[in-house]
Amino acid sequence: MKSMIIYGSRYGSARRYAQELSKQTGIPAVGYQEAPLLSELETVVYIGALYAGGVLGLTKTLRRQSFEKHQRMIIVTVGLADPDIPQNRENIRNALQKQIHAQLYGRAAIFHLRGAIDYQALSLGHRTMMALLHRSLQKKPAEEWSEEDKALMETYGKQADFVDFASLRPIINEMQRKSR
Repeated sequence: MKSMIIYGSRYGSARRYAQELSKQTGIPAVGYQEAPLLSELETVVYIGALYAGGVLGLTKTLRRQSFEKHQRMIIVTVGLADPDIPQNRENIRNALQKQIHAQLYGRAAIFHLRGAIDYQALSLGHRTMMALLHRSLQKKPAEEWSEEDKALMETYGKQADFVDFASLRPIINEMQRKSR
């Protein structure tokens, strides 16, 4: 069975998960820029960082290649928002549905993991965006903040690492299941 772990990572959390998943399964992991032809693979695991409502590199990976019905797709998002909170998971899935076509979304196994942030390592553009979000939230009463807003306010300007390799277990289980 030909399988590949493909990842889109800017600051390292998605890459860390991909490399650990590769280590635990023996399946190679590559950045989306180096991804082979998807048509050559039976199972594709795409691990991507969440940025501004999208999964980094996923659209580019799928746009330039075909994905056939016999192939399996596992999509793993990595972000700061806690995916155990239903509102966060719903927001992530709504954004994901806008990024991939309905047929693939309907048959993909989808997982969500928490990542990390280090404000000192952010690009100027990302620091600026986060500062604008922070300022806009400061203007709202705290009781109107969503769970995602609260998490942003708690971690703003700090280092926070929520990466948990134990959370890869359900993904490994899905990878080991027989084709759907």
